Amino acid sequence: MPEIRFDGLTASFAGKQVVGPLSLHIRDGEHVALVGKSGAGKSTLIRLMYQHAEQQASLIPQDLGLVNALPVFHNVFMGQLHEHSLWYNTWTLLRPFKTDRKAIAALLGQLGMEEKQWTPAASLSGGQRQRVAIGRALYRQAPLLLADEPISALDGLLAHQVMEHLVEQFPTSVVALHDVDMALKYCDRIVGIKDGLVALDAPAAELTPADIMTLY
Repeated sequence: MPEIRFDGLTASFAGKQVVGPLSLHIRDGEHVALVGKSGAGKSTLIRLMYQHAEQQASLIPQDLGLVNALPVFHNVFMGQLHEHSLWYNTWTLLRPFKTDRKAIAALLGQLGMEEKQWTPAASLSGGQRQRVAIGRALYRQAPLLLADEPISALDGLLAHQVMEHLVEQFPTSVVALHDVDMALKYCDRIVGIKDGLVALDAPAAELTPADIMTLY
């Protein structure tokens, strides 16, 4: 995994500073939760990490980044576009190879989406769309997961199942979460962002929900 180390990082949007200056080091093997209220700078930080990690990260953006006109299969397949030649990817649009069909069907089965494989993304519910974006990230098979609220549209049991699957499949992860209990349960380090700055950085085992709620 590429090391993610920011020292004195700043970022601006529309002339306004939205992140930093902050310093943050993500170590290999960590599962880090980014917590804080909406607008704190978590999404910007996730995007900056993705730009830094380049091809070695799987991204689940908050807007999901799905192609509505394409079926679920092709949206998941996009996770490995970089692994294949142009002719292979073009042919897959017309007549997917058996190996890819089998692999993606198995992955969708793990996410409870197997019956939606050929359904256009535009026809899916919010929770289903979120699972497609998760499937795309899993199919990419990168060592690092960067995810921005990946379970916000999932109900309790399914959200737990998906988070457990993500931390099992990715050796290292940075996940922005609003759900404090989920952050404490599935991540080993909590980084709190407030007004674009690191306001909290501690092992999850040393924190309680009350410690984190001061950020909101």
